[in-house]
Amino acid sequence: MDSFKHMHEWRQNIDRFFGESFWNEFDSILKPNIPQINIYRKDYEILCVINIPGIQQIKQIRCEIDGYHLRLQGEIELPAKGYELIQEEIIQGSFNRAIELPYRCREDKVHARYEHGLVFVKLYKDVHDSNKSKTISIEEGEQ
Repeated sequence: MDSFKHMHEWRQNIDRFFGESFWNEFDSILKPNIPQINIYRKDYEILCVINIPGIQQIKQIRCEIDGYHLRLQGEIELPAKGYELIQEEIIQGSFNRAIELPYRCREDKVHARYEHGLVFVKLYKDVHDSNKSKTISIEEGEQ
């Protein structure tokens, strides 16, 4: 008896009953968002602190501002070659994430830096309306 076949049938029955979007509600529980991010706000500024460990070169991270969204792309790969993974709490792998910002941000006034496994992106509120996007250059080191 193939137990996985029965699990697949069980999931199909739930999809038919609740609709295919039923599982979308559990995505953040079953598959946590990577990279993890904290967003802070002060007056007309936003500070995004993004947890991206294991970056050897800044070029591994693509960061873009697009009005109301901060888009991140890259890969988290921890250097543990030759070892068997027993417990995984630091999520690894490719990521492509769009973070919704509390308000539209300027594309021309952005500062980002990578320091000790964290990306700090400082954004400013846009008081003008524009539909452009801009790639963000990340610097290495301390402020």
